[in-house]
Amino acid sequence: MIVMEISLAALDAELKWMFIPGGQVLFRENEVADSLYVVLTGCLGVIVRDNNGRDMLIARIAAGETVGEMGLLDGGARSATVEALRDTELLKLDKASYEDLLVHHPKSMRALISLLVRRLRNTTRSATTMMPVRTVAVVPLGLEVDHRKIAQDLHNKLVSDGERAMMLDSTSGGRSTAWFNAAEAINDLILYCAEPTNQQWTSFCLRQADRVLLVASSTTSVAIPPWLADQIQPLRRPADLVLLHDNRLNGQRALEHWRSLLSVDLICQVRTANANDIARLARFLRGKAVTLVLSAGGARGFAHLGVVRALREAHVPIDLIGGCSMGSIVGAAVALEWDDAEIKKRLRNSFVNKNPVNDYTLPFLSLIKGRKVARLLEQNFGGLRIEELWRPFFCVSTNLTTGTLAVHRDGALVDALHASISIPGLLPPVIMGGDVHVDGGVMNWLPVDVPGAKRGTIIAVDVASDPALVSFEECNRVQAWRFLGRRRKFPPIVAVLLRAATVSGDSLTKMAHAHADILFKPPLESVDLLDWQACDQAIETGYRHAVEKLEQLGKPVASCTRGIQRE
Repeated sequence: MIVMEISLAALDAELKWMFIPGGQVLFRENEVADSLYVVLTGCLGVIVRDNNGRDMLIARIAAGETVGEMGLLDGGARSATVEALRDTELLKLDKASYEDLLVHHPKSMRALISLLVRRLRNTTRSATTMMPVRTVAVVPLGLEVDHRKIAQDLHNKLVSDGERAMMLDSTSGGRSTAWFNAAEAINDLILYCAEPTNQQWTSFCLRQADRVLLVASSTTSVAIPPWLADQIQPLRRPADLVLLHDNRLNGQRALEHWRSLLSVDLICQVRTANANDIARLARFLRGKAVTLVLSAGGARGFAHLGVVRALREAHVPIDLIGGCSMGSIVGAAVALEWDDAEIKKRLRNSFVNKNPVNDYTLPFLSLIKGRKVARLLEQNFGGLRIEELWRPFFCVSTNLTTGTLAVHRDGALVDALHASISIPGLLPPVIMGGDVHVDGGVMNWLPVDVPGAKRGTIIAVDVASDPALVSFEECNRVQAWRFLGRRRKFPPIVAVLLRAATVSGDSLTKMAHAHADILFKPPLESVDLLDWQACDQAIETGYRHAVEKLEQLGKPVASCTRGIQRE
């Protein structure tokens, strides 16, 4: 920091103290850059306009950091708007004073260049990395919502895990800025409980918050309360929705409407007297959640069941689940909290006892009608929305219309899973929102880099990158025409299409593996992509591999599970 290089005596005459309340703009984009600022307390937000003309928060400037130095160096205009996200104290250094310091204290230039290098390095890091959360506003979306109970349960959980936490309500409204700054400095997390009948305190809570928890009930009317509407719409903090309800998954259509009203990262289900749900919510807030991402891989996907079994036995929590193709089906089952026996029973019945990819048809759109696949998905997941699953879930498909990867975090679960497993050429494409979707493996068979997936540790399971089609003998073109009559093993078109949908280059595989904190890669070369009868073999291979890997990892896995309720 510049202050460390310049003597305090020289700065004393040049720096000017400032205070700006949360929500006030410090400077706007395209204004003349005439000063730099050092944040003493509070937090600033850097805001730019996106292609749709909407303001987007791209960075936060915390206490001890500077802002405005880039424009001051080149003498140009501000490249972004900066406003106070919270009540903030600053030290201001104007251009004339800055140039005087450069003449008399040239070493300060070295510190400034170092700062810019660090900033540039930070901008190249993954955008999925969650920023540290020190303050949380807990805000009810209805007068009948008991948000204080959620805040108290979170506080108790954090304290029992050995963290320093404090819960504040409107009785603290008369405290000074210095008092709140001191409280935040000595605690790991502050929970600010908003108050529907005290808008001034609620505004203060939102200004202070690094993240907002919006709390609703499954019986709450789907509407933003009038007392909150003006403050929620311009909210530039990341937010999650906590939905309180009983222990039955009752298909509340409210979830669909909440998504249309609020911009939230996650929908977190919290059931009455369920300690695991509170523990999961606490991990999300502290950036210590565990995300499990399951790859594509056809019949090899049964190995996912073995890995999940090993993780459960080791009491490693699974907080957020993502998947592609076969991994998306297993992931949805995990998100529904089916136990190991139920997942195995359902998948065995759907894929082993009833091969879903043998209803062949004339290949106008695909080799297979896809009716059996649609029927099995409807039998197991029909009527559910992704938002209704007990644990946050996403899956991916390939949007052929736009040529992009589609990430499904809400909407009908059957539609999303159907799109994720629709191997092009083998199964008919799925039409969603007027666009054509096929298997997500075409673009990303192990979606560990999906934005929003990084809320702590990422565990990835790769069952797709082992060599496939290795059991088939080489043959020339003539032999290819005669392979049926000679009983020669030769890759059928179904297996070729399945492999084509999940194959990737070395660079893409390495990139996917690099995003994972813990990678499981069971040895599955002996399991053909369409050998559904190898179900038990794949499960056992995945289980044994995961057990051995967990034993090797030891301390890294223990650090993920420390202080976590057994699930």
